[in-house]
Amino acid sequence: MAPAVAERIELAKLCSSKDWSKAIRILDSLLAQSCAIQDLCNRAFCYSQLELHKHVVKDCDKALQLDPKLLQAYILKGHAFSALGRKEEAFLVWEQGYERAVCQSADLKQLMELEELMRIAKQNDSVSCQNSDEGSSFPASESVVSAESIESSFGSLSNTKLENRPLETNGIHKKKKSVGKSALNNEEESSSEMIDFSDICSEPLSLSEPLSLSEIHNELMDEANRSKKFCVARISKNKSINVDFRLSRGIAQVNEGKYAHAISIFDKILQEEPDYPEALIGRGTAYAFQRELHAAIADFTKAIESNPLAGEAWKRRGQARAALGESAKAIADLTKALDFEPNSPDILHERGIVNFKFKDYKAAVEDLSACIEVDDQNKSALTYLGLALSSLGEYKRAEEAHTKAIKIDQNFLEAWTHLTQFYQDMANSEKALRCIHEILKIDESFSKAYHLHGVLLHGMGEHRNAIKELSTGLSIDSSNIECLYLRASCYHAIGEFKEAVKDYDAALDLELDSMEKFVLQCLAFYQKEIALYTASKFNTEFSWFDLDGDIDPLFKEYWCKRLHPKNVCEKVYRQPPLRDSMRKGKLKKQEFTLTKQKAALLQAADSIGKKIQYNCPGFLPNKRQYRMAGLAALEIAQKVVRVWRSLQTEWKNSNKGSLKHGKKVRRKEKHIHTSQNRGGAGCSTSSFFESLTINNAAEERQFGRPSLPWHGLYSVAVKWRQISEPCDPVVWINKLSEEFNSGFGSQTPLVLGQAKVVRYFPKFDRAFCVAKALMMENKYARDKKENLIYLNEDGKLQEILNAESCSDLYKAVGQDFWLTTWCHSMAVEGKQLEGTRISLEKTDPTGYDFSVKTPCTPSRWDDFEMEMTSAWEALCDAYCGENYGSTDFEVLENVREAILRMTYYWYNFMALSRGTAVIGLVVLLGLLLAANMEFSGSIPEGIQVDWDAVLEHDPNSFISSVKSWLYPSLKMSTSWKGYPDVASTLETTGLVVAALSTYSD
Repeated sequence: MAPAVAERIELAKLCSSKDWSKAIRILDSLLAQSCAIQDLCNRAFCYSQLELHKHVVKDCDKALQLDPKLLQAYILKGHAFSALGRKEEAFLVWEQGYERAVCQSADLKQLMELEELMRIAKQNDSVSCQNSDEGSSFPASESVVSAESIESSFGSLSNTKLENRPLETNGIHKKKKSVGKSALNNEEESSSEMIDFSDICSEPLSLSEPLSLSEIHNELMDEANRSKKFCVARISKNKSINVDFRLSRGIAQVNEGKYAHAISIFDKILQEEPDYPEALIGRGTAYAFQRELHAAIADFTKAIESNPLAGEAWKRRGQARAALGESAKAIADLTKALDFEPNSPDILHERGIVNFKFKDYKAAVEDLSACIEVDDQNKSALTYLGLALSSLGEYKRAEEAHTKAIKIDQNFLEAWTHLTQFYQDMANSEKALRCIHEILKIDESFSKAYHLHGVLLHGMGEHRNAIKELSTGLSIDSSNIECLYLRASCYHAIGEFKEAVKDYDAALDLELDSMEKFVLQCLAFYQKEIALYTASKFNTEFSWFDLDGDIDPLFKEYWCKRLHPKNVCEKVYRQPPLRDSMRKGKLKKQEFTLTKQKAALLQAADSIGKKIQYNCPGFLPNKRQYRMAGLAALEIAQKVVRVWRSLQTEWKNSNKGSLKHGKKVRRKEKHIHTSQNRGGAGCSTSSFFESLTINNAAEERQFGRPSLPWHGLYSVAVKWRQISEPCDPVVWINKLSEEFNSGFGSQTPLVLGQAKVVRYFPKFDRAFCVAKALMMENKYARDKKENLIYLNEDGKLQEILNAESCSDLYKAVGQDFWLTTWCHSMAVEGKQLEGTRISLEKTDPTGYDFSVKTPCTPSRWDDFEMEMTSAWEALCDAYCGENYGSTDFEVLENVREAILRMTYYWYNFMALSRGTAVIGLVVLLGLLLAANMEFSGSIPEGIQVDWDAVLEHDPNSFISSVKSWLYPSLKMSTSWKGYPDVASTLETTGLVVAALSTYSD
């Protein structure tokens, strides 16, 4: 290697390490041998890094004496003058350089840089110098964006959203500030951020001539058999300044959102040079913004074929593939782009977002954290980091990340929105509301804020207030299906059926662009039908409101599963239109006069209902559900007291000898049909529970005593739950026709992929231990086809015993599996009932679904039917003998245990599509009231009663765990008996809806 070349390679190394003083000494030596113009510019650049601005001016003057066309000298000299405070002279130097540039076939990048410098100088320093545009091939407004770097340009194509950010051209990402702005606005900043080595060279020279610093760097990479860590953007083959001007125009059109015009410009360039990478990348980006993603990918691919080192093309193709849902290919492309720019905050940010969108939250955290290490002011990376951390259950770190993003930019709406959602998911309503108010201070026309507010208010049971917020959001964006659907549900819940149907219809008429929105559209169909059914029952007795008996089983199945309603439309008769109910007087508005008695009843209901609140993350306080629970519990207590009174009378009149042995002769219940297809056209003709009996005066005369089977008891609570929140499909599983035979049932996830479910993950450790214990005891599990997977071989049991995570457990078993918990029967000695299924399924290379599933097959239903009947009779026996009416806490010990035992079997039964947990609590509270015991405390933090039941095989163990916190808060009370009868006070469906929707706020 020639000595001069060796010196220049050493020079490049020194510059790379920013050892400017030694670099200047080498350049002094080279200039002593031969006064090369490029070496003068290189030395001027090094002087600028040391802020020796007078030396910069001196070297630039020498270079310009040798070559007045050397644009880089004008740029450097202008920066030096600016740093010295000589602003007018700086402007004049840049103007001279610009005039030279437009009169010759100059380097496009340098020409545009000079133009930008002059524009900024005029803006910031009000320099009144005339800028001659004569000879310019493009207007100044189009040349503001430098053609220097295509990197960080076209915006995120991740998933479905495209952000329009400025487009630049070059394959190398340079994290640097605008040259002109840095020099003019911050004189104290080192000019090392102003100019890169690649800015110094003009045209490539042979090895016999001095090389620019960037060329020396390239030479060094060639000798080291380049690792492809960076790419060089080439200029057009014919060196035509006209082609580069047109490229600039195309870029400007993309930046202005004029994508069709930009494409036409790039088309013309590509007709001349079909493999021009920058033009291909530019056109591909324009296609991407127009959602023509396949065309965009084709252009990016061709750009890569033309120049495999075009890192920007790899990045853009990755983004476009992400938008198409091709996650693996997208990640591969972005990873390749990162090879060219290791630790590029831009690409790390992009890949982190793509990883997040495709639910690889661990990888997202890794990428976004690395991005923030390089660029700690990247507010977008911070808020996406918060989202990823929240999904992984790291809630404190998630909150901190969102907060940091907001500290960087107090007006960053995206971070405020994500923080609002975070607090809402954590059930911190106060903080969520504060965030919403902050969002509206920033932008009161931000429709998403009103939707978030509506969702929060709906979740808190404030449906009327939610309607106000959603209406404001819809006044800004009338096609927002989330707002439309939720407002329709709120109108539906409070009995404003005309408005509800109108909103449901509007949601059904929208053209949608995502599967999530399509699901809402399907739900709007089902909800509209339920609204029409409810409207037809509005002025009838609430006892006639019977979704399970009146609504077609196929409709309910599709509703629960959120399936496309095509089959329902073809096979199920539709509900009568709203005008029919109005014409027949079924929808006549009922006045809800809040009398003193009603007010006392509602106040008592609110107080009782609050006791259902779980003190756990994810469970918002909901005053509508409180009232529902309180009224349902009171109605249950009132009905049960009548049943027990009748049984007590029967007990007194029966053979005392048989009672001493605890035996009773039960009169066989007579069956009556309670639902005679009263729902109108399309409703099922089957009744709900054939054995269900109604407690009224006529029945008492017919049967001599009221009779209420266990499912009639729970049906009271189910009906209240159905009417209180109609957008939740709460139905009895055995009324779902075909699906009942195939084992349709509830499913509750604790982990979804890598995401930890806020409400239920706290129960993961216990469920995980139960699963391991079952596998160690049974030595088998079952696969999806219910085949046995034997575990007592190849050391699997030891691996299971040592497993600490889903990954460990899955590795031990080797495939997707499930296993069943068991409950000890109290009705049949020695019998075990099938409890819930704990399942583990692999979802992707790094994720697992860990959930509990409870399929209700006919045989399982029969087993629990018998168990629940036995538990209900045992409770009646415990109270209706000598203990009847007692207010002695100790005397009622057996009664309390009988209530808890029945609750245990209810939770393990899982007889409903959803709502099992709250209905179990409502019946529990009602039965305690009936036995003169009122729960005056609250459920302790972290306790979820239903989980305690399903993860415990022995009912006595469940009773022991619950009584530890329940019994100390029970007080003997009969005051509730003074409240009006719920069923007769709120006789009609309309009055029930009004009671649930009337608040003093």
